[in-house]
Formats: sequence, C-alpha cells, structure tokens
Amino acid sequence: MRFKGFYVGRGQRVAALLLLVLFAECLWSIARRPMEPNDYRFARCGREMWERPSAIAGYFTTCGNLNGDGTLGYRIAGLPLTLQRLTLLATDHFRKTEDRLYANGELNGTTWEARHQLSWVKYLLRVPFALFAIWLGGGLWWVTRRLFGNEGGALALALYVFSPPVIRYATTPNNEILAMWGLYGLVYTAMGVAHALQGPRRKWRPRIILLTVALGLTAAAHLLAALVGFFAGVVFLFYLAERRRMYVSQILILSAAGAFVILFACFGLHLQPFTYVFTGGSARFWFSLYAITNFFRDPAHVGITVASAVSLVVYATTRRSRYFGNTAPLVMFAALAAVYTTQVFTAPWFWALPFLLTFIGGVFADVLESRQRKLFLGLSAAVVIAQAALCWGSIAGVFG
Repeated sequence: MRFKGFYVGRGQRVAALLLLVLFAECLWSIARRPMEPNDYRFARCGREMWERPSAIAGYFTTCGNLNGDGTLGYRIAGLPLTLQRLTLLATDHFRKTEDRLYANGELNGTTWEARHQLSWVKYLLRVPFALFAIWLGGGLWWVTRRLFGNEGGALALALYVFSPPVIRYATTPNNEILAMWGLYGLVYTAMGVAHALQGPRRKWRPRIILLTVALGLTAAAHLLAALVGFFAGVVFLFYLAERRRMYVSQILILSAAGAFVILFACFGLHLQPFTYVFTGGSARFWFSLYAITNFFRDPAHVGITVASAVSLVVYATTRRSRYFGNTAPLVMFAALAAVYTTQVFTAPWFWALPFLLTFIGGVFADVLESRQRKLFLGLSAAVVIAQAALCWGSIAGVFG
C-alpha cells in the first residue's frame, strides 16, 4: 500500500497496531483513575497561562514562577480547557439572553469560574500527554527501524508500549513525558543535522529549524533535559560532521538563540518570571544509581530487565554489535540513568528509557542476522509477552 509516496508495509502495520494498543492502555488507565490534586493544579495554572492570569503580585501564575516545573506541561494541560471555554463563549452568542451561560457574552471573575461548564475534563487534561507518548513511540520506531530494520524497531516499540512507567506518565499531567519526548528527539535530530551536512545545502535548513524547535520545547519542559540534549548534540555533531565541522558552531549558536526565543515565548514574553529559569536551580543535579536500580528491581519490568542484561552481554562479547548505532544510545542511557536532580523532584532515569530500548532493539537486530536467529526470535517473543502481561498487571493494580 502506498499513500503519496509513503509505503505501508508489514513493519508499518505492526507499528500502527502497537501504537493503537498503547492508546487503548492509556484510555483505560485514564478512565479508571479519578481526578487528583495534581490534575487540578495543572488545569488551573495552565489555563492562567493562556487566559491572561490574575496571579499573585510578582508571580507568573498562582502556581508561582515555575522555577522547578517547565511551562510546557502546564500549557498543554490548559490548552484544551481554554479552547473548550472559548467555544462555549462563541456559541453563547447564539443563545437567548436569558439562556446564556455568561453574562454579556464574557466570563466575569477568575478563569477558574468556568469549571462547572466544562465537560470531559479528565480526558481533556490527560489525553494530550498520552498523544505525546504515542508521538514518542512513533519516533522510537522510526529511529530504530531506520537503523536496525523492522525487527529491531518492532522489539523496541513493543517494550515501550508495554512499559508501566510510560503508561503512568502518559496518563497524568506532567513534564517528564514531555522532557523524554524532547530529549530523544533532540539527540537524534542533532545526528540528522550532522548527516544532512554531508549532502546538499537545501536539506540543511529544515533540519536546523527542527533542531531549534526541539531544543526550545525540551527546555520549556525541563531545563536539565535541554542541557543534556544540547551537550550530547554538540558531541554527536562534531563527531559525525567530519569535513563540515566548520559549520557546527554556527548551527549550535543559531539553535541556542532560537531556543531562547521559544522558551521566552512559553513564559508569555514576561521577563521577570523568565529570569527564574536561570536562578531557580531546576538544572542542579548530582549522581546516584538508586532510581535506576529500583527500576530494574521492580517485578513489573522483568521483560525489559532481561532484554537489557542479554543485550549488554552480547554487546560486550560480540564485536559486530559494537558500532556507533548501538553505542550512542547506550552512552546516553548510562549518562542519564546516573543523574538525579537536587533542587526539584524529577526523573532523569525515565528520560533514559527510550535510549535503552533503542540499544536493545539494535543488539537484538544484530543477533537475529546470525546463526542464533531462532533462539533470539523465541527470546524476543517471550520477553514481549512477559512484559505485556506484567504491564497490564501493573496498571490494573496487581503490583500496587
């Protein structure tokens, strides 16, 4: 099947099916969980960002200046509610005066006074984050398939779809899923820019613009994720650009400048709260293996743990698995897994997850081209089935 030059083969159909499964998991989890205080906080402060906030004097919103949280999560949570309110205001003009929801066709008082007129709030708040998780899943499949083929891409995506932390963060308003989405895209976009530098100049601009947007949105989600992605991009750009390294510094400067503009816009072009990005301490970090150790000890992650252990053994003992496509995600995972933030509560270990799955997909794809193909096909199937069962048990409350 072809749609305007895009070929839909077996690999694409498998990926689409897995992403539909992920969406079903998210909808089921959203339906089962009632609204929580964190949901109301994101809804209120996100709407204030869009609807001319009546915040405490000197603060960006009633949530404060958000020096610990990025603005992107709040804006994404508040946008559907704001759009629904604007729709209600627009349709109100077609009602009789005595039947109007808002006097004089506008809402008097605070933005939160319209909450009783909004519907499907739980889904409007949470589904956008599930869509970002699906977007990241599609990006993960695209990268691993381009690097390792259909089998590597399918394995990486299957483990992602049946990962309990992904379901958990995809079904509640937060900046972690956005930071993971932005960081993974930022790193591989930087690699794409480096490869584009080897080709004609007409292909440079779109990828540089994409790199700028990725850096800016990642910074809007979490500053530390953007800094990690930026420095990783510096390393990969200089390593891969080869004879075009003279252009790398210019690209990085332009991308950083554009990212500052995007980040400033996410603060509503208000200079005072924007300065807290640099003084709030959200990017302060140190090193610890506590969080990632707990991840691998969790019985709900046994499938990913087994696949990770096997991949590390194969990588260490098989020369054909030690190349840039496998090494780069392994290095990114190792760097992020050991990081924890000291000023705010966040989850860098979660940002590392798609890099780990990329590494697993690459190593397994290499072995599937060897004499041990049948053995590793069986192991891949067993790992995915076990992880799927554990994931459904986890979101159903079997593991707490």
